[in-house]
Amino acid sequence: MDRLGLFHMDLTLGRMEAFWAAHGLPELPVVHVVGTNGKGSTAAFLTSLARAHGQKVGTFNSPHFVSPRERIQVNRRMLSEETWVDLANEVMAVPSGEDLTYFEFQTCLAMLAFERAGVDLAVMEAGLGGRYDATNVFKPGLTLFTPMGLDHEKILGPTLSDIARDKAGAIHEGGVALTGPQEPEAMIRLQERAEAVGARLVYAVDAAGPVDGIKLGLRGIHQTANARLALAGWRWFAAGHSLRADHATEVFGLESAFLPGRFQRVELDGRELILDGAHNAHALTALNAALRAENIRPGKVVFACLRDKNLTDMLPLIRSLTDGPILVPAMEGERAADNRAIAAAIGERATASESLEAALIEGPDVDGPTLVCGSLYLLAEFYILNPRFLTA
Repeated sequence: MDRLGLFHMDLTLGRMEAFWAAHGLPELPVVHVVGTNGKGSTAAFLTSLARAHGQKVGTFNSPHFVSPRERIQVNRRMLSEETWVDLANEVMAVPSGEDLTYFEFQTCLAMLAFERAGVDLAVMEAGLGGRYDATNVFKPGLTLFTPMGLDHEKILGPTLSDIARDKAGAIHEGGVALTGPQEPEAMIRLQERAEAVGARLVYAVDAAGPVDGIKLGLRGIHQTANARLALAGWRWFAAGHSLRADHATEVFGLESAFLPGRFQRVELDGRELILDGAHNAHALTALNAALRAENIRPGKVVFACLRDKNLTDMLPLIRSLTDGPILVPAMEGERAADNRAIAAAIGERATASESLEAALIEGPDVDGPTLVCGSLYLLAEFYILNPRFLTA
């Protein structure tokens, strides 16, 4: 896996098509989750809904926090190390298996794992984009679109319209796509693609009612849209597979969903922390709204991000998260942005810290929880230190 390079990207489907032509595509029902923000949460809600109704569910998402094994789960359990290695060797044994990129390798391993486990449903979260994302090779019966926003502009952009056009490419000929709320230019791209390939585009608000009265397993006001999209997706899937969707069971499924790092509140050494993977302006806006809705004002913020993120658009949102200090730790990895430069850009309330561990204890004592956000890779460093918070 190290040799393949975690961040090596080559957005084509040629290697994936060659792999599955040699192996043979598994005949598994697939729901594809595509978008910019909320993919992991929507996949988690859908997984929980299907499991609550007795379905065996394989879930593939990214990135991982501590171990690559987190990306591939069957009924919310990681594969054993022995099974993971066995499947990895199976991938390598297929002609063209050695040509796959890191993400492609993981995607193929996931589908082999789901085939071996005999899952009733494979929930596949797209990594980057849509049309040429490795997960788009499986011809899903249903595609769910979470909100699209500006992210990875250098690869998919530069405009939201460009990004949405690429992601809309995940709609297959004659397929069905369900979408949550979208900006007008993104919705136009979805409509254009659906019309061009003779697919059906359905709005989640027409397929499922509000979930406002349910105590969702994932907190934050923005999660209501993700939960509603997942509920619409589950009902559509259930109807297509002659499964009975029971309201009480749906409520249980939504309430029991779990995904680390999404407005996750934990206690560490007597202090309350909120862990959230908001890593772009769209996600930070949602995080701000979630904090206001729950009347929470963080006493301090620990923030860091990767070099390829649009820091300029995030700056006013970062400053608005707290009236207290903002600590910017140095992160591991070649893609990490210079923490001193981030602190300088944020302004006088921001200070560079040598590490996440140091940032959590530095600064004056303040009222209110500490918010850790800005990058899933920053949260990964937290979970490496505190792995017990990775599970419900």
